[in-house]
Amino acid sequence: MSDRAGHQQPPPNERSYRQLVRSHLLAERVVVQQTDLGLYSTRPVAAAAKEAVIAQRAYLEAYLHSHPDFLHRLTPLPIDPLAPPIVRHMLQAGLAAQVGPMAAVAGALAEQVGRELLPLTDEIIVENGGDIFLHISRPVTMAVFAGSSPLSLKIGLRVTPESGVKAVCTSSGTVGHSLSFGRADAACVLGHDCALADAAATALGNRVRTPGDIQAAIRWAQGIAGILGVLIVVGEKMGAWGALEVAPL
Repeated sequence: MSDRAGHQQPPPNERSYRQLVRSHLLAERVVVQQTDLGLYSTRPVAAAAKEAVIAQRAYLEAYLHSHPDFLHRLTPLPIDPLAPPIVRHMLQAGLAAQVGPMAAVAGALAEQVGRELLPLTDEIIVENGGDIFLHISRPVTMAVFAGSSPLSLKIGLRVTPESGVKAVCTSSGTVGHSLSFGRADAACVLGHDCALADAAATALGNRVRTPGDIQAAIRWAQGIAGILGVLIVVGEKMGAWGALEVAPL
């Protein structure tokens, strides 16, 4: 199906890729400080989404103020039962993927906002750069942006409602400003949980420096409960596993 919900891992400091989106859903945008969300829904939800973003950012910023190590930590932190839900979500994701909690921030925010919007719309897609939360009733295809790879924007990930996929998150060592210790052009993770998919995409990308690392990285991802599928692109090479359908564009 040609209904395209968005592009994974956009070029740095740009949101022009949103102009390429073709969908049956209403497209809106919410910007609050550094947070820039693309929203796709059956009804207008921008006002409610802005309120949700402001509230979630306030929870996160207050926690960062009192826990400065949280911001720069590159390894997992223990669960804090007194932390706000978005922070606990990030801590859990970091533990599962063995990365710092901020590796899950974009996915956690997308999911928290998306779940708050579910009572207002039959379908919702919240796109936060390379991290997407979705609750859909018909298939969508998301184009994969993979920098200078010849596969970039030539392939997409088709997600169906029956797949159970609620999150599609992407990390890159060659595109964007996010920290990565690898050189994957795109490391995509599909799953039930957007914070986990975001953290796992970071960890997956960290493990890939050459095409020869693809299979070992996939084997690592298979060991994380809640991950439904992965796609890795390095140059002209690609590896995939799990409940995902790669579609030519």
